[in-house]
Amino acid sequence: MLELAVLLAAAAAQVDAGAAGQSGTEAWQAPTLTIVRYDEHWDRLAAPEARDDHWTERFKYIPIGDDGAYLTTGLELRARREAYRDNLLGNVAAPDDAYVWLRALPYADLHVGRVRGFVQPIAAYAIGVAPAAGPIDQTRVDLLQGFADVRLGPAETGASDAPGVTLRAGRQMLSFGSERLIGTRYGPNVPLAFDGGRAIVSLPGARIDLLAVRPVQPGSHSFDDRSSATKSLWGAYATMPWGKGGLDLYYLGYRNRLARFGGITGAERRHSLGVRHYGAVGTWHWNVEGVVQFGRFADQSIRAWTVATELGHRFPAAPLSPDLVLRFNMVSGDAHAGDARLGTFNALFPKGKYFGELSPIGPSNIVNVNPRASFVLGGGVSASVAAMAYWRQSRGDGVYDIPGNLIRAPGAATARFIGKQAEVALAWQATPELELSTSLSAFVPGGFLRQTGPARTTGLWGLEANFRF
Repeated sequence: MLELAVLLAAAAAQVDAGAAGQSGTEAWQAPTLTIVRYDEHWDRLAAPEARDDHWTERFKYIPIGDDGAYLTTGLELRARREAYRDNLLGNVAAPDDAYVWLRALPYADLHVGRVRGFVQPIAAYAIGVAPAAGPIDQTRVDLLQGFADVRLGPAETGASDAPGVTLRAGRQMLSFGSERLIGTRYGPNVPLAFDGGRAIVSLPGARIDLLAVRPVQPGSHSFDDRSSATKSLWGAYATMPWGKGGLDLYYLGYRNRLARFGGITGAERRHSLGVRHYGAVGTWHWNVEGVVQFGRFADQSIRAWTVATELGHRFPAAPLSPDLVLRFNMVSGDAHAGDARLGTFNALFPKGKYFGELSPIGPSNIVNVNPRASFVLGGGVSASVAAMAYWRQSRGDGVYDIPGNLIRAPGAATARFIGKQAEVALAWQATPELELSTSLSAFVPGGFLRQTGPARTTGLWGLEANFRF
């Protein structure tokens, strides 16, 4: 719930900022809290007139000396309970598991002229995960983010969109576009970070990110998280205004020395070319993205693709201000095993809860339809209801989870229909810093799952408290 709320708030903030710029208004608003946290800029609080005496301001701008250096601090405390019933899709050891995730994410962000240092440790623990907590459940105490950067360009370093180049090295979370290929994995207990370098080129009206990184593999003990020895990622991601919205163009290169597809383990080198257009006109909003992939896996060539569409309409004057959204996704699968061509799409490092709080199916070899409606109930309370349906894009391929692991091989199954799902969620922004939310989800297996193994309705009840400033 919070991940979606943050993304929607950030999009609204960009629209409001654009409107303010067009009208000449210079009124300053506090930054929208982000998931990665390092994109928040609080230097305007140096001016007393920009303050509104909220209690968190004392932590957001702490002057150091007389030369303009300052420190920003913040914290996230999250407790989440998940209870599954008949979670048989991946033949898990504990289909009726119930557990509690606990995590703390404090951070400190030091700005000294053109130089910056950002540190965010993590304390993440799991209670009751059966048979044992995995790497996304628990990492104990470790470093989630820690990097230094230097800005080259104009002396005004406070404005993130001012022309210039920022060079960054260290450990950091990455979030690009809709997080279809590179995300923070925020929903699970242990977010995803990367080790490596990044150059952020800010141009008038545009931005280009250049990166060369390795994903961080969490360990089961404190201070044992390490860069992956088998996976690496590099590329360029550009975003710019276009029409009534924005346009993203990107290239991503990926290598995995121990990839596995169709029962074969080998080296994978994959290239992704993508384009995304998003925006809003009046009460309509949209988000459309397409990606093609090519490369080599073992002795096979790679030819894969995906198309994702989202169209929504808001009714601000209607009771409960509903926002109706229809999403449609097609993601390629492998058409013929043994034909020296791999058609299975690799989503690389996507967002955690991909299709909803319960996301039993990952973005490989699927056709997905997802209508969704959200409502504002008043008093800081919001609600949403959603339905999902999944089909196999190719009968020659199986079903995968979000990380890309095969959870049901195609075998002799002929059915395309994987299953259908319904989900309701309720969230209360009790204070500006505290959100309480709950969700109830059910996934009903379809013909393909009944033909290939255990097939019962899977239920998930989630309950979460999240305090952030």
